[in-house]
Amino acid sequence: MIEHTVAGERLLMLPEKALFWRDAMTLFVADFHLGKAAAFRAAGIPLPPGTTTDNVERLAAAVEKTSAERVVFLGDFFHAKAGRTEKTVARFAKWRDENWEIGLVLVRGNHDDHAGDPPPEWRFTCLDEGIKLGPFFAAHVPHKRAGGYVLAGHIHPAVSLKGKDDAMNLPCFWFGRDVGVLPAFGAFTGSAVVRPQKGDGVFVVADGSVMPVTGK
Repeated sequence: MIEHTVAGERLLMLPEKALFWRDAMTLFVADFHLGKAAAFRAAGIPLPPGTTTDNVERLAAAVEKTSAERVVFLGDFFHAKAGRTEKTVARFAKWRDENWEIGLVLVRGNHDDHAGDPPPEWRFTCLDEGIKLGPFFAAHVPHKRAGGYVLAGHIHPAVSLKGKDDAMNLPCFWFGRDVGVLPAFGAFTGSAVVRPQKGDGVFVVADGSVMPVTGK
């Protein structure tokens, strides 16, 4: 884990692609996209199984590392209605049954509008406009908002790192002056290369580590 101070608060970035606010015992996760591979298979696109298990196992690891008491999903929890298969739902339900004491909050994103909310028995608090938490505003779309520093997802940020002979795109945490964007948590998601401004904090996720690219 690597620490970055935002809005006067210390935040920890995890290689699982989650962000932990220790003082509030809150874990932020963006773009979970549960059941995405299953949705593609339902559309006739052959993809291997296992992405749901990967998502849930990394969530479990992040919660265990941090002892988080609350998880805030910054939009796009389910990918699509077609991905809400019995196996997918059962896998997350098992984790929820084992972690019943943890508060779960979903800030609805564009995929949630079509995929629907999590099952009521999972006891999520679901919100359209996000939630104000101390100096932060938990949102899905990374737009500046009055009254707080925005933590969001939606764009699946990545940066392009170029070497002498090759280049690679790596998912990243991106902290601007007013908005911070988390990498997509989902195991089967694409990314968009972003162009940070001078002074932004950018931290890539690679090889089980989080590493700074630009200064704080």
